[in-house]
Amino acid sequence: MLANLNDVLLPAKRNHYAVGLFNAVNLELARGIISAAEASGSPVIMGTAEVLLPYGPLEEVSYYLLPMAKKTGVPVVIHLDHGLKKETCLQALELGFSSIMYDCSTDSYDENVKKVKEMAEIAHSYGATIEGELGHVGDNPGSAEGDSHLEDPGKFFTDPGMAKDYVEKTGVDALAIAVGNAHGAYKLPPKLDFERIRTIARTVDVPLVLHGGSGLTDNDFRRAIQEGISKVNIFTDINVAAVKAEFERFSSMDKGLIDLIPAAVEAVKQESLKKMKLFSSDGKAYLYGSGRAARENMNNIKNPGNMGKEELVRMVAAEVLRYLGN
Repeated sequence: MLANLNDVLLPAKRNHYAVGLFNAVNLELARGIISAAEASGSPVIMGTAEVLLPYGPLEEVSYYLLPMAKKTGVPVVIHLDHGLKKETCLQALELGFSSIMYDCSTDSYDENVKKVKEMAEIAHSYGATIEGELGHVGDNPGSAEGDSHLEDPGKFFTDPGMAKDYVEKTGVDALAIAVGNAHGAYKLPPKLDFERIRTIARTVDVPLVLHGGSGLTDNDFRRAIQEGISKVNIFTDINVAAVKAEFERFSSMDKGLIDLIPAAVEAVKQESLKKMKLFSSDGKAYLYGSGRAARENMNNIKNPGNMGKEELVRMVAAEVLRYLGN
C-alpha cells in the first residue's frame, strides 16, 4: 500500500524503532527491497535521489516504484531523496511520489527556511510529506550520493535550538540532521554525536532522519535509534551487495544478464532484511497511519476486540509475512 512519511515514521517515533529508506535505481533493487519488506512484515521507504537520476531517470523509476508500492500489503513510501532543484521535487510530486526531500542544506539558514517552507506547502497540497535537512551531511570519497566532502564536518552539525525554529517555520514532516554521519562507504569509523541526537529529539516534534547509514556499526544504529532516530537511509550496502552477488555468479562467460538478475535481487533482499531487523521495523507493518489512525491502531493492539476487519486482516497479514520470512 502506498503510504507517506507520517504514516510510517510517527508510529516509529512513538515506539522507538526506525524505518529504512532504500534507494532503488533499477527493478532488481526494487524487487529485493519489496521482497524483504513483505517477508519481514516491515514498513519501508523506497525511492531515488537526484544525484542518482543519471542511472535511472525519475519518470522511468516511477513506472515500477509506484505500482509495486500500491500492490503490496505492507506500507511503502515512495520518496525522492535529496531533491536539489525545485523542478525535480515538483516533477516527483506530479508523478505521484508520496514524499520528497528538498535539500537546501548548503544554502544560508534564511534561504533554506524560505525555499523548504514553500515546497512544504506544495507537497502537502498533493497529500505528500516532505523532509528537510538542517546542518549538512557531507560525502565520503567515492560516494554515489554526491561529492560535498567536508574538511571539518563538525562545523556543519545541526544546532538543536535552530532545529526547533526550522521545523516550526518550514512545516517539514521529518528532519535530516548532521551528527557525524556521511554518505557512502566510511574510510574511518565515524563518531556519531549521540548526545546531540538525544537533545534534538527532545527539542523538535517531528521524526529525525539519519543519512549515510551504510557502514555504521550495529551498535551505532541501535544507539542512534534509542536516542531518537526514526528513519535511516541506506544505499551503499545494498548497491555493493548486488554487485558482489553478480560477480560471484559471473564465474565464466557462458552467463547472460538473466543469470545475474536473481542473484542481485536475492542479495538486495537479504541485505535489506538485515537492516529491517536491526532497525526493529520487522513486524511493524500493522502500525500504519498518522495522527488519530495511528493512535487507534496502537489501542487496537492492546484491545484486539476493538479492531475492525480491515485492521485485523492487516495485522494478521503482517504477522504471517514475518513468520514466512524467518
